[in-house]
Amino acid sequence: MDPTARAVESLLAFWADSGVDAALADAAENRLAAGAMPPTLPPVPPTPMTTTGNGPSASETDLAIAQARVAAAGAETLAELEAAIAAFDGCALKASARRAVFARGDPSSPVMIIGEAPGGDEDIQGLPFVGRAGQLLDRMLAAAGLAERVYITNTVFWRPPGNRTPTPAEQAICAPFVERAIALARPKALLLVGGASAKFLLGRSEGILTLRGRWFEWRSADEALEIPALPTLHPAFLLRQPAAKKKSWADLLMLAERLDRPARPQ
Repeated sequence: MDPTARAVESLLAFWADSGVDAALADAAENRLAAGAMPPTLPPVPPTPMTTTGNGPSASETDLAIAQARVAAAGAETLAELEAAIAAFDGCALKASARRAVFARGDPSSPVMIIGEAPGGDEDIQGLPFVGRAGQLLDRMLAAAGLAERVYITNTVFWRPPGNRTPTPAEQAICAPFVERAIALARPKALLLVGGASAKFLLGRSEGILTLRGRWFEWRSADEALEIPALPTLHPAFLLRQPAAKKKSWADLLMLAERLDRPARPQ
C-alpha cells in the first residue's frame, strides 16, 4: 500500500477510535496556517434592556408597607399582632418559609432583643433564636443576669432563602409589625443584634463593629416613641470569631448596668 494512503488510513482509524464520526467541511482546511485568528461569528442582536429585577418594584414595596401598617395598627395585643403577621401575604419571604416566626420570652420584659431574621432551626420550630446562635445568646444572657428580662424578635418574620441577610425592602415591609410590637410591649431598652438589625432600625450606615457598644435613640415613624437602643454583635458572628465574645459581653454588662441604674428623681 502507498505510504500516504497507509498514513491516511491510520489517521482515520485514530479519529474513529476517538469518536470522530463526521466532517466539519467538505474541503480540508489547514488550521495551523490559519494562525490564531478566531473564527468569524455572525453578529448577535442586542438583548433588550428590562426594567424589572428579582425583587418587588418600588410601587409594590410601598403597597406592601401600607398594607402592613393597616394590619399592624389593627392589633390591640401581641397575640393579635402575631396572628396578623401569620396572615400577612405582602412579604415575598413568606413563599419560601415554613411559617412565620414572631417572638419568644416575656412580653413585659424591660429589654426587647431584635435580631435580623429567622434561620433554619427557627423556621422549623417557629421561635426566634433557637439554633446554635440562639443557644449561645441564651447562655450569655444568663451569665449577665438578663435571661428572664428579655423579649426576642427579628426585623423580618420569615426565613430568607439560604439564610441570607434580609434586604432593606423586606425589612421595610415588616417594619410596621416590629414597631407595633415595640409599642405594645413598651420595653425600657432595645438590644439590636447584628448589623442588619442595627443599621436598619437606627437608620445608620456604619458597620456593626463601629455601632456596637454605643447607646442610640430609636424613634418610631410617628416619633411618638423614643427608646434607648444598644447595638451588639450577632451570636452567629461570635461562633465564627470567638475572640469577639468579650465585646458582646461588655455590651451585655453595659445593658444590665443601665437597667439597674437608679431612676433619676422627678
